[in-house]
Amino acid sequence: MTPNPGIMRAVEQLGYRVTVGDVASQAGLDVKIAERELLALSAEAGGHLQVSESGEIAYLFQRNFRDVIRNKYFKLRLQESWSRIWGVLFYLIRVSFGILIIASIVLMLLAVIVISIALSSSRGDNDSRDDGGMVFMPNLWVGDWFWIFTPGYRDDRSHEKKRRLSNGDRQMNFLEAVFSFLFGDGNPNADLEERRWKSIATVIRNNGGAVVAEQIAPYLDDLGTGFKQEYEDYMLPVLTRFNGRPEVSPEGQIVYYFPELQVTARQSKTQALAAYLKELPYRFSQASSGQKVIAAGLGGVNLVLALVLWSLLRDGTIAAQLGGLVAFVSGIFPVLLGYGLGFVAIPLIRYFWIQQRNRKIEARNEKRQQYAVILNESNPVLQHKLTFAHQFAATTVVDEKDLAYSTETDLTEQELLRSDKIDAEWERRLESGS
Repeated sequence: MTPNPGIMRAVEQLGYRVTVGDVASQAGLDVKIAERELLALSAEAGGHLQVSESGEIAYLFQRNFRDVIRNKYFKLRLQESWSRIWGVLFYLIRVSFGILIIASIVLMLLAVIVISIALSSSRGDNDSRDDGGMVFMPNLWVGDWFWIFTPGYRDDRSHEKKRRLSNGDRQMNFLEAVFSFLFGDGNPNADLEERRWKSIATVIRNNGGAVVAEQIAPYLDDLGTGFKQEYEDYMLPVLTRFNGRPEVSPEGQIVYYFPELQVTARQSKTQALAAYLKELPYRFSQASSGQKVIAAGLGGVNLVLALVLWSLLRDGTIAAQLGGLVAFVSGIFPVLLGYGLGFVAIPLIRYFWIQQRNRKIEARNEKRQQYAVILNESNPVLQHKLTFAHQFAATTVVDEKDLAYSTETDLTEQELLRSDKIDAEWERRLESGS
């Protein structure tokens, strides 16, 4: 079984010496899964188990454990290679949409120019040609259309402005911006569940492993209604995930404590945490304003050219007579027209979809914020619950100085060291007269 990448990442982030509670909190994983995966990783990567005098376990890994795993598992090497290849492929896919819209405009523009020249020539209007009339018009079109996708083409000051912008904080080039304009930049809350469970685990650990339901509510979505909310049914998934236990006060109030999350490999400070789980709103595009304007302009130009070309090609005779480029463009014209329509329609539909989605996100955020406000108000009943929960708060540090057993050294050597420690302790007590 290939080791869990989330477990390996958590071990690295935590400094290569961890407990089950450390990993479950860091990765937001189910405690049972974290324990099973840690044991598997320890076996595969040559990790060591350290057992304290009180029976708590810590896992120690070498800093190169990922290399050990990589050498063992061809699948892991293949995944890492594919990840790098996919990064390149996806980049090419993203920039292809910008290349396609520019290519579409160029093809249709050239076809319009060729058709216009052919029509003017067929009329035999030599005076118009000499005066720069009909023949000059396509050249004017070239100058007027091409500035849209080559800003500053005829203006040195615009070119300088573009150069300065390109050296700024802009995170994507124009071809990437076209993809962003069309399809956005992905789900900003793709890691929402991971953030949710990491936040809940952090709340529990910050409070010594014992909490009340009101402390967890700002990080959940649906608390239910009526008896479900009154009896705190929404805490069941939290208890299941982190192996928690409910305790009832003499007044009938429920608190929850989590023994596994009370054990850590090292003492740490309270972690900063947002008052409630906040979903991020969808953004239409992370491209700059200028990039979005140019992308929209390209879409408009492409659609106008498609309509102009359609009016010129609809009888089919011109394409048959001219052949070459015009015939080629005529053959793929349905594709060009469909791409042009999609280039305009997709962002428009997505804009309204985002507005609706963001309203729902805002409503959920406001609801969680209300739970956080209730917690901060700390009424007498809630304060009593918090006081009762504090009785179960504890933090157990698996210190390397107080180990009863470790797989790092030979068992006989450990027994000798343990015996020496016991003898030294007795001598100390005798000297102190106790």
